[in-house]
Amino acid sequence: MQVFKFGGTSVGTPQRMKDVCNLITADGKPKIVVLSAMSGTTNSLVEAAEYLKIGNPEAAGNVINGLRRKYREHIPALYATEEMQVETRELLDNIFLELHDCRALKFSDAVEKDVLSKGEIMSTNMVTNYLRECGIKACLLHALDFMRKAKNGEPDMLYIREHINALLEEHAGYDIYITQGFICRNFDGEVDNLERGGSDYTATLVGAAIRSDEVQIWTDIDGMHNNDPRFVEGTTPVRQLNFEESAELAYFGAKILHPTCIQPARYMGVPVRLKNTMDPAAPGTIINNDMEPGTIKAVAAKDNITAIKIVSSRMLLASGFLCKIFSIFDRYKTSIDMIATSEVGVSLTIDNTSRLAAIVERLKKIGTVQVDNNMCIICVVGDLRSENTGFETVATEALRDVPLRMISYGGSNHNISFLVSMDDKKAALEALQKTLFGTK
Repeated sequence: MQVFKFGGTSVGTPQRMKDVCNLITADGKPKIVVLSAMSGTTNSLVEAAEYLKIGNPEAAGNVINGLRRKYREHIPALYATEEMQVETRELLDNIFLELHDCRALKFSDAVEKDVLSKGEIMSTNMVTNYLRECGIKACLLHALDFMRKAKNGEPDMLYIREHINALLEEHAGYDIYITQGFICRNFDGEVDNLERGGSDYTATLVGAAIRSDEVQIWTDIDGMHNNDPRFVEGTTPVRQLNFEESAELAYFGAKILHPTCIQPARYMGVPVRLKNTMDPAAPGTIINNDMEPGTIKAVAAKDNITAIKIVSSRMLLASGFLCKIFSIFDRYKTSIDMIATSEVGVSLTIDNTSRLAAIVERLKKIGTVQVDNNMCIICVVGDLRSENTGFETVATEALRDVPLRMISYGGSNHNISFLVSMDDKKAALEALQKTLFGTK
């Protein structure tokens, strides 16, 4: 069985919901379909929750009512029969009543996450009802019945696997199974969400749990491109990526897939395919365990990087120097992206500057500190194993006219990274595209 996932824009209007339903039923094969909330819904729910947080239930109610009017307008455009219009209207009205009831509760994280969960619950009910009206045997599997976090906040794979397979066995014989992305329960049974990667994460968790033939992530882009088409002309889709290559690209700026999402599928060996809702016939990008030897696949960029250099001649060859530096970043829960060392100094980069002032204050106790903002990491991804000689030279030579602040190579078999100023980002991407892929 395959798992399909569609984001908010794919179900953003009644017509798009119909298009998705046509797509998932075209081959007549059973599948599990993971849906996000209709585009714009989560933003409205976040706004309502923010009003509740500051103690303004009236403003929260106005936002909820505005969203309710929008959904009511969708009903006659989506359903042909009066019976289904009435059924869906009553269902949505009950959900909006639940949202209004939240205004009387003491605000908490649990209340906020309950509010945010309603978007996915509404979209999945609407699509399920449309499929039923079309004569499709559709079953709604509630994510809150099988998707749960463990005590450490990570997905509880054993629980997920046991419960979703039990639900599928209980509801055997349906053509399409619909479920919500993003939402889950925490270990205490409260409504929660998966945060990183959202609905994509749900899809790969489900795919891993049922050992799916394939997980398909549907967006409005034709797979993952070999460079950023917003800055570079002539980019083309990458037809195949190794799981490791995909993770590198996702971490270093390729927006199509969050790096966390790929892990469940990778561990279970379930292929993930990125597909385009605007061009369903296009092959998209397949991500699996295969490695295409000696090939550079793509370039990606990660913006809003801050570089920090710590120099201390008195620490020359002293043991514990790096440990002291890393412990400071660990203390302030700040991850490091790139790192380069010399005998007397360390250069590194971070993308989270919320604790930068405190970090710099502590670093100054062990050395001279220099901070450069407005930087960008450019990464080249492919089969970069050391025996594949020459790739690092080609990439570096392509950037001969771009000022390089740092280079990171050897930490991964799939990535060589360059730190440049944001002002030089476009020039760097274009130069690499021309040299590596033969286009301007």
